[in-house]
Amino acid sequence: MSDINALVEAANRAAGQGRWDEAEQFWKRVLALQPRHPQALYTLGVHAFKRGELTEALQALQAAHVAAPGDPVVLLSIGVVLREQGDRAGEVAAIEAALAADPYFLPALLAKAAHLEQHAKPMAAAEVYRNALKVAPPEPRWSEAMRSQLLHGRALVERTGLQLAAFLAERIGTRAGALTPMEAERWREAGAILSGRAQPYPSVCSQLHVPRLPAVPFFERDAFDWVEALEARTAAITAELAAVLSEEQGELQPYIAYQPGVPVNQWQELNHSARWSSYFLWRHGQPQSGHLQRCPQTAQALAAVDMADIGGLCPNAMFSVLAPHTRIPPHHGETNARVIVHLPLVVPENCLYRVGFEQRRWTVGEVLVFDDSIEHEARNDSSHQRVVLIFDVWNPLLSPGERDMVRTLSAATREFQGQQV
Repeated sequence: MSDINALVEAANRAAGQGRWDEAEQFWKRVLALQPRHPQALYTLGVHAFKRGELTEALQALQAAHVAAPGDPVVLLSIGVVLREQGDRAGEVAAIEAALAADPYFLPALLAKAAHLEQHAKPMAAAEVYRNALKVAPPEPRWSEAMRSQLLHGRALVERTGLQLAAFLAERIGTRAGALTPMEAERWREAGAILSGRAQPYPSVCSQLHVPRLPAVPFFERDAFDWVEALEARTAAITAELAAVLSEEQGELQPYIAYQPGVPVNQWQELNHSARWSSYFLWRHGQPQSGHLQRCPQTAQALAAVDMADIGGLCPNAMFSVLAPHTRIPPHHGETNARVIVHLPLVVPENCLYRVGFEQRRWTVGEVLVFDDSIEHEARNDSSHQRVVLIFDVWNPLLSPGERDMVRTLSAATREFQGQQV
């Protein structure tokens, strides 16, 4: 065995230095001592293939497969030789055998995708490329040997996804007339997910998560009986906002304000920045008395709304000021027990809001109600401020008894944490 190990080391050393003929002689000496040595058989088969001696290459590789039947590299190499011999069925069988040995073997996935594409099956090829991209390492770690294949596969996945999305959108559109606007949006999203153009957006909470609540991006207006009355106060609320912006700029605070030593993650650019600032009327369940007195019309409007009351968390209410050319990055809220209300007050052009799959544009005086436990983001791509009155209300899907359970669990958590101090 020591002689074989020495020969293997010598063969690998010679190959590493580009002395291929010398390496091949060492491998032949290995086989003379151990005729079923898998690495020697495999390497000699590859050398024969490079010389164009396909029959000899196939014999050596098949012998390597007998010696190491579970090695997907050997099986895939057999497929390469069979392809050069024009044996399409044999090539496919070898690729499938390699994937049976290791379903996550990236070279075999790429080989299967390429074969399907070469034989006019682009949709099937795109599906295999999609799986290959899932198991591939991050792009900076792609090997040069596979980079062009992976880039090509990604482009094909993108192209076929767009084609499927357009096809599904056309079919959905023919039936959408029988749906409500909310239902139509749901099925438009379903088509986007099915075609790979979107992903499902679940409810993700940093604090209390109420299980089994549907993740509804935007709620219908008729789920809340106070909407029209609030919208009717838009002009009065906007006038109070204008006075605040004119006379109390110093009272606006950065919405993102992490303490030193706390990871800021996606909030790096906005941490302690006036680019996203707030004038709080309620904060973490506490009324900001001076600000409420400064804005009596807004205070009355909020008093007429069934705001969520979760100790230590809600209600919250504020004028939210987003500076020009500022983006609030994708993020999730604390709990799906409450939902968030936007009453747009100052909305220049080129502002956009996304909750999950759905994108909306704010319209002054028209309420949006959404579940902020779903990933959401905001953009102000204009040259002017965007200002929205934001506050939270109960998720309308919770019963009064469930609201009480939310309060109970939140209070119990705070009590427990207090005992640990």
